[in-house]
Amino acid sequence: MALALTDKWVWDFWFARDGETFHIFYLQADRALQDPDQRHWHVSIGHAKSTDLTNWTILPDAIRPATEAEAFDSYTTWTGSVIRHDGLWYMFYTGGKRSEDALVQRVGAATSTDLITWHKVAENPLIEADPRWYELLDLDAWHDQAWRDPWVFRADDGLFHALMTARSKDGVPDARGVIGHARSADLKRWEVLPPLAECDDFGYLEVPQIEQIGGRYYLLFSCPRLYYSEARKARTSTRANIHYLVGDSALGPFRYEGGALQTDHDAPLYSGKLIQGADGGWYLMGFHETDSDGTFHGIISDPIPVNVDDGGRLVCN
Repeated sequence: MALALTDKWVWDFWFARDGETFHIFYLQADRALQDPDQRHWHVSIGHAKSTDLTNWTILPDAIRPATEAEAFDSYTTWTGSVIRHDGLWYMFYTGGKRSEDALVQRVGAATSTDLITWHKVAENPLIEADPRWYELLDLDAWHDQAWRDPWVFRADDGLFHALMTARSKDGVPDARGVIGHARSADLKRWEVLPPLAECDDFGYLEVPQIEQIGGRYYLLFSCPRLYYSEARKARTSTRANIHYLVGDSALGPFRYEGGALQTDHDAPLYSGKLIQGADGGWYLMGFHETDSDGTFHGIISDPIPVNVDDGGRLVCN
C-alpha cells in the first residue's frame, strides 16, 4: 500500500538501504493547514522503513528546522539524499533561512550512526551557489534562488559528487534550468563546479538522481508543464512531470532525448525516484500530486516496475 499518513501530507522523498531494510525519508506537513500550498513553509523530514517498499513502519522524525534564527535551515528543511561513508550515515538536505523567507537555498548535512538519530554538522551550510555559473536571487528573473535537492554519490574518480536543482546565470529566464554540481573528498569541504548538465527546455530540473541501468546512466529530474520553457510548450502538448537525461558516465556528458516516465494515475506522480528492489528489479516511485478535480493527495506511491526498451528508453510497466 502507498505511504499515506492520516494527519500529514508527504511529498519529496529519498532512500537509504541498510542490509535488507529500505529507509525512506520524506518531506511532511500537517494536514490541519488545510491549504497544501502552505506545506512548504511548515515542513519537517519524516522517516519510515520497509523490507518490500510497500508496507511501511513509521519511525521518529529525522530533521526539523533549527531554532536559531540565523541558522541556514531556520525556516525550512527540504529535499536531500543519504550516503554512507566510513561507518557514518550522511544526510544532505536543503535549508531555507527565516530572515530570507527561504528564497535563498543552501545545502547542509547531518550525520547518524543508526539512521534514527541525526546531528547537524557544525560547518553548515556546506554547499552554496557560485555566481560564476549559477543564478543568484533575482526576483525579476525567477521566484527564488534555486540550489536544492542535493543528490550525493561517489563516482569512479573516488570523489563524492553532489547534484543540485539549479539555474544558469545566463540565457532566457524560463529556460535556465541546469543540474548544479559540486565535489568533495571528505563530504565536508566542497568545491562548486560548472553545471553537470544543461537543458534549455525547462525552468528547473528538480530532485535530480543518477542511476546506472543496463550500461547507461539515467539522470532523472522533475518539472511540471507550468515550468516548461515557452519554446518547449509551443512544440509539445505533453504534460509529463518526470523526465530524464542519458549519459555513458555518471559524470556525463548527458543528453536530453525527450525521455519521460509516464504513469496512468489520475493524480500524476512527481519527484520521481528510481529504486532497485530486493528482487533486483528497478522501480519508480513518486508522490501523488493534484488530481483532475484539484485535490492534492500528498501520499507516496507504491513501486511501479521500470524496464529499459530496445531503444534504451525507460518504460513504466
